[in-house]
Amino acid sequence: MSLNAIDTDAEKLPFEVTPSSVTIGGEVSDLDLRNPLNDEQVDGIRTALLDRKVLFFRDQDITTEQHLDFARNFGELEVHPFAPNKDGYPEVLAITHDRDHPGQENGWHSDVTWRLEPSLGSILRCLECPPIGGDTLFSDMYAAYDNLPEAVREKVEGKFALHDFEGFRVRMRARGASEQQITEFNKAYPNPEHPVIRTHPETGRKGIYVNAAFTKHIIGLDQADSDALLSVLYLQAGNPEYQCRFRWANNSMAFWDNRACQHYAASDYWPHHRIVERVTVIGDAPYYTEDGPVTNMDESPFRGRIKRQHAAPGPNLFKT
Repeated sequence: MSLNAIDTDAEKLPFEVTPSSVTIGGEVSDLDLRNPLNDEQVDGIRTALLDRKVLFFRDQDITTEQHLDFARNFGELEVHPFAPNKDGYPEVLAITHDRDHPGQENGWHSDVTWRLEPSLGSILRCLECPPIGGDTLFSDMYAAYDNLPEAVREKVEGKFALHDFEGFRVRMRARGASEQQITEFNKAYPNPEHPVIRTHPETGRKGIYVNAAFTKHIIGLDQADSDALLSVLYLQAGNPEYQCRFRWANNSMAFWDNRACQHYAASDYWPHHRIVERVTVIGDAPYYTEDGPVTNMDESPFRGRIKRQHAAPGPNLFKT
């Protein structure tokens, strides 16, 4: 199995993709999203997304309708039940940070894993950037899984974890939501149990599918053992070797696969403005299978501590 999700022949794509790092991220050029995409271009973007996990587009001065049209090429769109939507466009999540509303998404996560069917991917467009800062980092969950110590893999393969929208519930109460309203949301969005290690439905690759924002505990373990294992899994996203970093500019866009990567929005630009809009493509129910492509670890570019940890985790990696 190649380092990437699939073996992509870049010369056959109808546009150029410049890799951002070894296994994740690619900047797309020669594509104007003001124009409707043809079938070849849609297939090419999907192929490149599966390969690079997140794609970046520059200088896309598009309308909200064109943003939505682009996203609909890849599936139906979700309406976020808790976060603010753009007036007249329920599928568009409007995110504004400034002096009075500082950024708060600076934690590794995959979007809406508290849904029974979390998103396929998110498409974010930057309308106004701070003069410096506000980058978004992305981490490859295939690489994070591939390089897990065998002792950890044995403990989490086939396990499921509970996810919850607790953070949004706290914000709803802060905005004055009644307990009856909270109860109704709890019924509408029951806590799902997703596999700790998820099989990607299109590539067959396995990746870590827990995150500190929404995952509460691993089913079947006591809280101490669950916390110990989750802390190890959460730390994997922080390895720079698995990451790429995108510096935004006005009219930049990013399209990431929530099934294969996590992201982290750096909050280092206060008190400046950062205004973005997100459209999210509906996904399907996560699952796990033992079978699937296997990465040839002898060809892995990751060495040093990562390779040593994969073979022998050491006594302090986790406690049980």
